[in-house]
Amino acid sequence: MKNITFSILLLPVALFLTSCASKSSKEHVKVDLWKVYENSFKNAKYVDLTHTVNPQIPVWEGFGPPVFGPAMNAATSKPYSYKDDGFEATRYILSSDQLGTHIDAPAHWAPEYPAIDELPATYAIRPLVVISIADRIGQNPNYHLKVDDILRWEKTNGVIPEGSVVFIRSDWSQTWPSPTLARQRLFPGISLDALKFLHVDRKILMHGHEPLDTDSTPGLDGEYWLMHNGYAQAEAIANLDKVPEKGALVIIGFTKFQGGTGGYARFIAVCPPDWRYGVSSSEVKESPLPKMEKILMWDFNQGMRVRK
Repeated sequence: MKNITFSILLLPVALFLTSCASKSSKEHVKVDLWKVYENSFKNAKYVDLTHTVNPQIPVWEGFGPPVFGPAMNAATSKPYSYKDDGFEATRYILSSDQLGTHIDAPAHWAPEYPAIDELPATYAIRPLVVISIADRIGQNPNYHLKVDDILRWEKTNGVIPEGSVVFIRSDWSQTWPSPTLARQRLFPGISLDALKFLHVDRKILMHGHEPLDTDSTPGLDGEYWLMHNGYAQAEAIANLDKVPEKGALVIIGFTKFQGGTGGYARFIAVCPPDWRYGVSSSEVKESPLPKMEKILMWDFNQGMRVRK
């Protein structure tokens, strides 16, 4: 009933997308997107699928960790401070554009394909499919999604929508940000056959997974195929245990570095209003934002600002 109700609420969205996509249509369906927001998005539940980036997150050893520091006044070489300047800013030394939750643009492996700043704006919002292999990981930590797993999901939920985003839940991220995650050689992944089925047969926009890599093959066969065929992917996704396997949307935002081979990303799942996880806009103070109980202060031991 939850998914049926939410599907009805999102009918205007579907009509709008259909009208935009149909070039042969002589009469456009007029949709008031402000009403779509009021009727469908305002009371929806929002779940953040993004890890927070800090100096302690697991990072591939070939890149090394990021470094945070106070932004310095170029003229005085002193850090800006609330006391002396009325504001503070942060200086980041980022070892890679492949940190935390991020998108791999195809140019990560194949320079003839788009970089992160060349991905189209249409990536912004999509139907979200979540396929779980979490129940397989206990017996085999190196289990990789198979085509049979996808077909089993479709038998229950229907055919995966064309143009959707498919995230693979493995619960691998439950121990994030343990640095040991980056050193694992065996971890849940996606088989090459499954990737080809999703992209070629089901024509999805892209897939995403919780680990830092697509698969554990020596040559990263799945990632190689994706990048060299013009497909982007999402990595280090969080909180997939808190979103429904069907019926939700995903909002996608990412940094736009020119020529970037990856982009730090923010993924937000938009779930039905009666979903048990997440928050709606009526449940949080948004504008003005509330004062925090503790003050934000620089912690030199942790190498970042924390609330104390």
